[in-house]
Amino acid sequence: MDLPGPAAVPPLAEVLASLRVVALPMRVRFRGVTVREAALIEGPAGWGEFAPFPEYGDDEAAWWLASALECAWLGPPDPVRTQVPVNATVPAVGPDRVPALLDRFPGAQTVKVKVAEPGQDLADDLARVAAVRARVPRVRVDANGAWTVDEAVRALSALAAQGPLEYAEQPCRTVAELAAVRRAVPHVPIAADESIRRAEDPLAVARAQAADVAVVKVAPLGGPRRLLALAERLPMPIVVSSALDTVVGVGAGLATAAALPTLAHACGLGTGGFFAADVGPAHPIAGGAIPARPGRVDPEAVGRLAADPDRTRWWRERIARCHEVLTSLPTA
Repeated sequence: MDLPGPAAVPPLAEVLASLRVVALPMRVRFRGVTVREAALIEGPAGWGEFAPFPEYGDDEAAWWLASALECAWLGPPDPVRTQVPVNATVPAVGPDRVPALLDRFPGAQTVKVKVAEPGQDLADDLARVAAVRARVPRVRVDANGAWTVDEAVRALSALAAQGPLEYAEQPCRTVAELAAVRRAVPHVPIAADESIRRAEDPLAVARAQAADVAVVKVAPLGGPRRLLALAERLPMPIVVSSALDTVVGVGAGLATAAALPTLAHACGLGTGGFFAADVGPAHPIAGGAIPARPGRVDPEAVGRLAADPDRTRWWRERIARCHEVLTSLPTA
């Protein structure tokens, strides 16, 4: 697919000179994570965040570094709006915990509910979604590709029988499976996430008519400008989401969502409340929206949340390897 390469890559010594690695404790387990590690890099335009999950290989993680360097050396794209509507997010918790979680998203009119959690079953998902519907009627679900086609059809039919679903995000793993589910459950719109951000060809979803909505994340796609270039090519609405980011990464997502020509759905950028502590003040949610401003980094908080030396060394070595990958690619 013809998308811009990374922006000009600064020398590794400059990148590592300002590196700060942090470990953020989480209030609830999310994606199996209870402590979120991230590398923060300061450049002439501000801060960038490099935080690919540990299981990602260097070729994939290099795009996350490209995003961090773009944010730190080029800054945000030009905005067309000052506020970004956001959805609430409910992890795979019991229904009794739903009200307290929703209270962290004041005014949110849309809720994304995690489903298909290992060790749980459809009854757990139905109970969690029902608890959400009791508070907020607009619901989207996210299975992170965990279902087979038959499981997805059965689960989405049962969930939609409770009430309408705004969409189902990545119910199955492959593009062909998404297309099959979309045909089998036509009353439930399908959103693609991993099938776009982790695909060699993000446009394959559109060609296969496998999705109605594209859920995109800034860092995995290589930065704000590369995401905006992709959005121009995708013939479907865009939802900008967080990859469990610090306030720095969320700020990059807000800046990108604020630069999209149209924004038809609430974005998944209200995730700061999942951290018990962050590197700066959380982006405030009011009336279901967040101001499109960069995250503010508090040096004292960065010091308190610093990762131990072994983990910092691990991240420095990872950045060096990803930097080598980036310097081998044609630049934008």
